[in-house]
Amino acid sequence: MHYVSTRGAAPTHGFADALLAGLARDGGLYVPLSLPQASPDAIRALRGAPYPEAAARIMAPFIDDDFGPDEIKSLAAAAYTGFDHAAVAPLRQIDNNLFTLELFHGPTLAFKDFAMQWLGRAMNRVLGQRGARATIIGATSGDTGAAAIEAFAEQSQVEVFILYPHGRVSDVQRRQMTTVARPNVHALAVKGSFDDCQRIVKDLFGDLAFRDEMHLSGVNSINWARILAQIAYYFFAAVALGAPDRPVSFAVPTGNFGDILAGYYAKRIGLPIERLIIATNENDILVRTLASGRYAPHAVKATQSPSMDIQVSSNFERLLFEASGRDPEEVVAQMSELGNEGSFTIPAATLTRIRADFEAYRVDEAACAEEMASVHRASGVIIDPHSAVGVHAARQALQASRATPVIALATAHPAKFPDAVERATGVRPALPARLKDLMDRKETIAVLPNDRQAVADYIRQTARAAA
Repeated sequence: MHYVSTRGAAPTHGFADALLAGLARDGGLYVPLSLPQASPDAIRALRGAPYPEAAARIMAPFIDDDFGPDEIKSLAAAAYTGFDHAAVAPLRQIDNNLFTLELFHGPTLAFKDFAMQWLGRAMNRVLGQRGARATIIGATSGDTGAAAIEAFAEQSQVEVFILYPHGRVSDVQRRQMTTVARPNVHALAVKGSFDDCQRIVKDLFGDLAFRDEMHLSGVNSINWARILAQIAYYFFAAVALGAPDRPVSFAVPTGNFGDILAGYYAKRIGLPIERLIIATNENDILVRTLASGRYAPHAVKATQSPSMDIQVSSNFERLLFEASGRDPEEVVAQMSELGNEGSFTIPAATLTRIRADFEAYRVDEAACAEEMASVHRASGVIIDPHSAVGVHAARQALQASRATPVIALATAHPAKFPDAVERATGVRPALPARLKDLMDRKETIAVLPNDRQAVADYIRQTARAAA
């Protein structure tokens, strides 16, 4: 399997090199040169398979000879050992034809663990085999950072720097990043928004001299391996409800577009997904884009679902590439216009293809809170604000058609956002026992200005000192 950049000017890589590169050197994102196809019989054969086995089968066609079949299986088995639920990704029915897929049973209580636990092991394995080291930098709106730090803290070949927006993540999210006492992990609080953090990370990757000097690698969903690992749970959930002989739809709380993009690729390779439902909070750029065809970021608004407080969705570039007929020139023109003008217009043909696969709903703060309350009243189930956005969007979609079941991705444990949950339900969710002392652990934080050079200087000085 080979990988190409969405912008068409970077070297073509095999899986291992694309894994280590993260962001392509031309600023684009790596995607498979061609997409393997999963036959109906192959999908049926996943029925009853444990999650690690199913994940290994789904990911294997995307991975070249750098990983043998047995190694792919062992990496998946190790990645999901630390999950608290025997099913790893259990389905729960909460209403007629409405289900949640619980993706919060991993080490940091968020869906990011599915990709990051696998990515950490895979990346460390490739680096160790090559006798190399990497400096990992990433931006987080809350969950990616904790998952990355948890995944890489024990990996010998890497040093990790995670940028997060100062004062804009929950206390639990922050402490999961800042209380890990390992010399190779660093939490950097940037005085800005997530979009600022993400821009700094992309700029550092774009500085090729710095990138080569520090041996940079990325773990945000700009890294294809993150998307690949997330494709697996779409198949796992759909098979549980009868796929491929029964179609399903998915509603996905959406910020940086990586999670729902995994669903799009699952559909492209053969999973019978009827609708991909984009669920946004009041930072509704994707709803506005699908309605108007104009991608125009606004100022980021702080909400009770902070991991979705994003206006520049990096993975949307991959969708633009695919929907344009894989035209890198069109993508480059759009990304250039976004950088220079602050917005761009999607060509009519591309927009039509996007609308054929996606629909989008905006969920405001009041509706999010009411969804948490109503789910709790009806079923006794407590969901977090991000999951509530997904469930509310799923209900809106079900009003149009109730023939196909909708699976809403429950992306975070409610205890990560206890204040919002308690306001909505009257119940304050408790952290799992293994994290009960989290709020008492010592924090180590570096607070930095919203400035690329300041972040680069800190990484250079700290990484060299740690080495």
